[in-house]
Amino acid sequence: MKPSQKSSDTLKDILKGLDTPSGDPDTDSYYHNHLYSILQERHKREIIRSSLVKYFKSEELKPYQAELIKMQAHLERTGKKMIILFDGRDASGKGGTIRRVTRYMNEKHYRVVALGKPNPVQQTELHMKRYIEQFPRAGEIVLFDRSWYNRAMVEPVMAFCTSEQYARFLKKVTLYENNFILDAGRTTLLKLYFSVSKEEQARRFERRRNDPLRQWKLSEVDLQAQELWDEFTHKKQVMLQKTHTKESPWLIIKSDDKHRARLETMKLILSSVKYRGRRRSLDYSPDREIVVPGDLELARMKRQAKKYGKPLG
Repeated sequence: MKPSQKSSDTLKDILKGLDTPSGDPDTDSYYHNHLYSILQERHKREIIRSSLVKYFKSEELKPYQAELIKMQAHLERTGKKMIILFDGRDASGKGGTIRRVTRYMNEKHYRVVALGKPNPVQQTELHMKRYIEQFPRAGEIVLFDRSWYNRAMVEPVMAFCTSEQYARFLKKVTLYENNFILDAGRTTLLKLYFSVSKEEQARRFERRRNDPLRQWKLSEVDLQAQELWDEFTHKKQVMLQKTHTKESPWLIIKSDDKHRARLETMKLILSSVKYRGRRRSLDYSPDREIVVPGDLELARMKRQAKKYGKPLG
């Protein structure tokens, strides 16, 4: 029997079982009977296929999520620190990836930081100051849902900072990272840029508009992101030119496929720290279709600019 035929037969058996009362009073309640009386056969198939795919994706992440717990325990034991930056365009999958990364981790030893608009006092201070105040203590991981690199992308495009502030940030930021973060090997800094295509971003925005559970995600910047696509792309190119260094490199995560982006992010985090008890049977090597070093991404953008007159994304 061919594998596809076997899967089809299994699916039919499952569907057939759904029509058979289980004898459980809770399951065979009014809601159960009403649900299956209105569902057509194709709906049942769609539900099962969707559930199986969701289950597979969840199970594929779990071994890596278990490794993240080991890595977290290692950081706590050795007193080392980790900072992970999740930057990128709106609707690029940063928040969903952070939720999967931290899902099973010890809440006492990690923090997710998503800073809002600076208050009037913070606006008069060094841009990096309010981020430095959130840096991890010994044994802790801090995940920034957007970071100080807002000044390299969103702020200049939306005129939230002056051109002088923007230029000064690009000139100084890697010095800050070397001086304050890479302190004698005690802190690991991982800079991740989530790169979504213009078409996929538009689809995600449309879903947010039409889904009352996601409408809160729409912001002022979201509403202008598509028309300002080229401006954001230019700022991304400049950011990579100025801030991708050997000591503090960028890694680009192609995030049109959310699940693969989440999986590869976990691999990158786990590969950034050596810890005891690593499960050797797992594959930690990055998928080159999803993970692109910043210098290679920059080279790709330059080729696009030469061919099309501008980089595309």
